[in-house]
Amino acid sequence: MSGRRIDRREALRLAGGSWAAAAAAGSLVQLVPAAGEAYRPGQRVEGGPIEGIEASWWKRLDGNRVECGLCPRKCRVADRERGTCGARENRGGTYHSLVWGLACALHVDPVEKKPFFHVRPGSRALSYATAGCNVECKFCQNWEISQFRPEQVGSVWMPPDAMVMAARRAGAPLVAATYSEPVIFWEYVRDVSKAARKAGIGSLVVSNGSIQEKPLLEVLPLLEAYKVDLKSFRERFYREVVRGELRPVLDTLERIRKAGVWLEIVVLIVPTLNDSDAEIRDLARWVKASLGPDVPVHFSRFHPTYRLTNLPPTPVATLDRLWKLAKAEGLEFVYVGNVPGHPGESTDCPGCGARLIHRIGYRVLENRLKKGRCPDCGRVIPGVW
Repeated sequence: MSGRRIDRREALRLAGGSWAAAAAAGSLVQLVPAAGEAYRPGQRVEGGPIEGIEASWWKRLDGNRVECGLCPRKCRVADRERGTCGARENRGGTYHSLVWGLACALHVDPVEKKPFFHVRPGSRALSYATAGCNVECKFCQNWEISQFRPEQVGSVWMPPDAMVMAARRAGAPLVAATYSEPVIFWEYVRDVSKAARKAGIGSLVVSNGSIQEKPLLEVLPLLEAYKVDLKSFRERFYREVVRGELRPVLDTLERIRKAGVWLEIVVLIVPTLNDSDAEIRDLARWVKASLGPDVPVHFSRFHPTYRLTNLPPTPVATLDRLWKLAKAEGLEFVYVGNVPGHPGESTDCPGCGARLIHRIGYRVLENRLKKGRCPDCGRVIPGVW
């Protein structure tokens, strides 16, 4: 099951319940339920109006308008309109999340695929997402769900308890909010993480980092680890390629680090756009000074997709050069992604240089860590082991 998509029947089986037999008969594929009727876990939901729940981070303005308090956009939304993400709607002066409990993607993945390289190596994570995003990366690999509204994407009703039960049945010790943008389904992340913690399951977030301080700090204590996609270290790239802002992401990184939640960073290296030595040197120096040299930084290979198909895949030589540059700037854990077999996939001890975790692709071939320490020199290797 690792790394493959879970279809509706599989979601039903994993979540369990008497409705599994009904699903086998095909009776659970329908539009939203009638007023007052609850969704059944595993029921497919597509098309039609979505009931939603009241959002948690917003304030009322005059004239039935609202202001969203979730991401840095601070969308001001008129009655019966939605925010930029398309997943939150003003209904008569009350802001609603339209995606709580509606998983449009559900997979069991190796934790290394997120990627987290310092979080329970070799473990599996039940990964989930809803439709929508608060930015529009021209290179988005999941644009089929992130750039559509919830009623345009088929989803499965998976409330927090059903998600936890599915993780247990899949043998996954982790759940991960990922694929689209967890910030836009932050109430769902919060509630799944609460249920997971009660069940002894760890919660992960894979995000673009565009979130305001209050909602971030309210949910951080429920999380085991947070991975931020740092798209670039240049404001122009964020403005022209991402339709976002750099500064709020840097603020998020500092807040996560200060809160003591395990943090990893991924930078997708796009040829000619964010692959200069000067930019990566600036990025590495900022990470070292503001976050610390032991925060893992992954440089991943770009492949043309969505609205950025005119550029070639990132040359491996470019990744190799930037990997070495970042290490030379003092970062202790620098990785290369999407290049199976590259030495930058593995974890080496920054003290004695010994190979500690040997990886190829998403597979862990060897893990020599002993209680979070290098077995050769005894150096503590930070992470969630």
